[in-house]
Amino acid sequence: MAYTVEQIAQALGATALGATDLEIDSVAEPTDATDRQLALAMKPEYAENLSEGEARAAMLWDGADWQALGLEAAIISPRPRFALAGLSAMMDQGQGWPQGIHPSAVIDDSAELAPDVSVGPMVVIGAGVRIGAGTVIGPQCFIGTDTQIGPGGFLREGVRIGARVCIGARFVAQPGAVIGGDGFSFVTPEVSGVERARQTLGEQGEVQKQSYARIHSLGSVSIGDDVEVGANTCIDRGTVRDTRIGNGSKIDNLVQIGHNVVIGNDTLLCGQVGIGGSAVLGNNVVLAGQTGIADNIFVGDNVITGGSTKALANIPAGRVMLGYPAMKMDSQMEVYKNLRRLKRLFTDVAALKKTVSKIGQSD
Repeated sequence: MAYTVEQIAQALGATALGATDLEIDSVAEPTDATDRQLALAMKPEYAENLSEGEARAAMLWDGADWQALGLEAAIISPRPRFALAGLSAMMDQGQGWPQGIHPSAVIDDSAELAPDVSVGPMVVIGAGVRIGAGTVIGPQCFIGTDTQIGPGGFLREGVRIGARVCIGARFVAQPGAVIGGDGFSFVTPEVSGVERARQTLGEQGEVQKQSYARIHSLGSVSIGDDVEVGANTCIDRGTVRDTRIGNGSKIDNLVQIGHNVVIGNDTLLCGQVGIGGSAVLGNNVVLAGQTGIADNIFVGDNVITGGSTKALANIPAGRVMLGYPAMKMDSQMEVYKNLRRLKRLFTDVAALKKTVSKIGQSD
């Protein structure tokens, strides 16, 4: 579907300039843009390549001289990257799935689907499931017994949701996400070497053969509104109470969230984050890629971690953390600087030792 420059600007709350009746089919980077595409030149450095493409219109930053860039029209936004969120929604062509319920889907007679729910091929929907209006369920998804999904949901292909999971409105799950698998929870008949090592900080005592008994997951998973879950991410069900994900939280690909974890509102978890069982995260937390959160610890509101941070203890609200073990970022950077100086320090100490030794020999 084509839009005029004026229509796009109005939808985004931005300003349209120049030939605002130009029609736009899609978006592209400046060097690749055709004459019917909107070039995304949202920073001056991106605009340098506009002449290499054929764009007649572009999305630019506030204050940009669009005429000097050789354009016929422009869309100006004070925050272009935020405007891109709305623009990408307008231009998203979707997955091309047909509406309605595919004849190969297996839906239990007791399931309740709103009239406009779409269900793709090879989907299985269990007994007592309730699915809200406008939800789209992609091919080969599984939804377990008594699970609830609110209106406006979107499940990409191959999503698996276990029994009794409760999900709010406008939920998005990328391919292969697994929600409501059992927690990784086992116990030995006697005190284990792991328990001793944890109590003593390193001594596990006499090692004996140990067998593991499974602790079943009696809880489930509760997810708020406007939550997104990435591809191949796993959210384990709770042991007794539910694992909980707050409203507006966004979870990237390959994230592991253990049993009983509680995550607050508007929290962002990047790729390969791992959160141990019973950890609690506050609101507006941002965990960069490969961050690890130990089990049973608390991370306060507005905490940010750098990539590969490993948190082994509670983190107060508002801290910016980095490293292993996690430290305040400025302290960790000072440690890194000092580590880089170690070789020079050793060289200086060796030279001093030689000097002192020569002085002793001269006496």
